[in-house]
Amino acid sequence: MKIELRHGSGGEETGRLIHQLFEKYFTNPILDRMEDGAVLPVMKGHPVFTSDSFVVEPLFFPGGDIGKLSICGTVNDLASMGAKPLYLTASFILETGLETDTLEKVAASMAAAAREAGVSIVAGDTKVIEGRGGLYINTAGLGERAADCTISASAMEAGDAVILTGTMGDHHGTILTERLHMKSGLRSDCAPLWGLVESLLAEGLSIHTIRDITRGGLATVANELAEASGRAMELQEERIPLSESVRELAGILGLDPLTMGNEGKMMIVLPEKEADRALEVLHRHPYGREASLAGRIMEGKGVHLITAYGGKRKLLPLRGEGLPRIC
Repeated sequence: MKIELRHGSGGEETGRLIHQLFEKYFTNPILDRMEDGAVLPVMKGHPVFTSDSFVVEPLFFPGGDIGKLSICGTVNDLASMGAKPLYLTASFILETGLETDTLEKVAASMAAAAREAGVSIVAGDTKVIEGRGGLYINTAGLGERAADCTISASAMEAGDAVILTGTMGDHHGTILTERLHMKSGLRSDCAPLWGLVESLLAEGLSIHTIRDITRGGLATVANELAEASGRAMELQEERIPLSESVRELAGILGLDPLTMGNEGKMMIVLPEKEADRALEVLHRHPYGREASLAGRIMEGKGVHLITAYGGKRKLLPLRGEGLPRIC
C-alpha cells in the first residue's frame, strides 16, 4: 500500500497507520497510554535535551538506513554531553506514494537501534504531504547526566590528548558511492555510542570534551572545539585512522577524508596521562577497536595538521556545500 493524503488527516486512516505499523514496533508503557504528551519519571541528575532531523538520500544504504540513523544521531548527541540517553520522540513527514512496506522496514530498524541504545520512544507525530514517496524524520532526545559531570566543548585544556574512536569518512563515502552507483566495500559506521562513552565514564576518566564527528568531518569538528575552548589543536596525519576504501575513494574523486562525515565516531579529549587507559577501554569496545591517539591540545588558536612528511599546515573546516542529505 502507498501513503496517501488521507493517512495524514488525523482520522480513521491515520489511526490505522499508527496502530497497525508504529504501535507494533514502538510499544512501551509510556507511549501505549496514547496521551498528548509523555509523563516521565523524576530524574536524579541533570536533564540534557537535544533535537535533530534526518533527510538522508537514499533511505537505505550499507550499514544502515534513515531509521537507524535517526536513533543513533540523537543518542550520540546526548552521549557527547556525558548524558545517558533515556527517551526519544519520533516525528515522521511522509510524502504521498511512499510504500508502507518501506515505512515498516524503517520503523523496525528504529526499534532495533533503540533497543541497542537502551532508549524508549515515548511520543511522536505523523504528517503527510504531496510528493514522490520521500520520508523525513525528526527526533528529540532526553538524557540524564551526573550532577558533577562537566563535559563541554569549552573544557579542553592545553596538554590534553585527542583520541579518535575509529576510521574517518565511512558514512560519507558509503552515501556517495550509493548515489553514484559505484561498487565498493564501504559500509556506514552508523552506531549508537552511549555504551562506549559509558565504559569510559565508568573507568573514572577525567574526560573534558566529547564530540561526535558528523557532517563536516574531523576538520570541522576540530575547528569548532578549538574556537569554543580558546585553545589550539594539533593533529598527526599518520595517526588519523582511515580505511583503505575511503582512502582510495578520496584519491579517485579528489576528496579530503578529513571533511568527510561519520555517524559512529567520536573525538574524545582528556588529560594526556589518562590517554593510554582510555585507549585500553576503547579497544575493548566493539565501536572503539580502531581508536587512536591522534593529537594534542595546545595554547594558541586554530587547528594544525602535522603531515606524513613532517610538514605543518593549517587545517580548515569544510567550506561550501559538501555532500547534501548525508544524514
